[in-house]
Amino acid sequence: MQIFKNNKQTLTTLQENPFKLEREIQTLFEQNLEILTSLKMVKSEFTIKQSRIDTLAFDPESNAFVIIEYKRGQNYSVVDQGVSYLNLMLEYKADFIVEYNEANGLSLKRDEVDWSQSRIIFVSPSFT
Repeated sequence: MQIFKNNKQTLTTLQENPFKLEREIQTLFEQNLEILTSLKMVKSEFTIKQSRIDTLAFDPESNAFVIIEYKRGQNYSVVDQGVSYLNLMLEYKADFIVEYNEANGLSLKRDEVDWSQSRIIFVSPSFT
């Protein structure tokens, strides 16, 4: 799909500038997280039980945690990875709440989180 820039009633085609590293996508997305998603940043590179979640965020509208994973290229195992991370979150709820509280200086309690609204978002230039 072509994307254009409006230059005072003249359209010019924007050229794709591909990401070289997954980390570039992550940095750009995290720096603009609230603008793009209305989510609140909790932690970048959140490690729990030998798993590393790229970005942990919180949705104040649904009172739920959101896991964000970045992929530079097409990847066939993203659904399995997402299910694994959601299961990990539900098994270690307290760890996620502690991380949120430490990052934000708040006292979120386990019963204030709507765990049924937890979700994972995959960010990638393309998907299969």
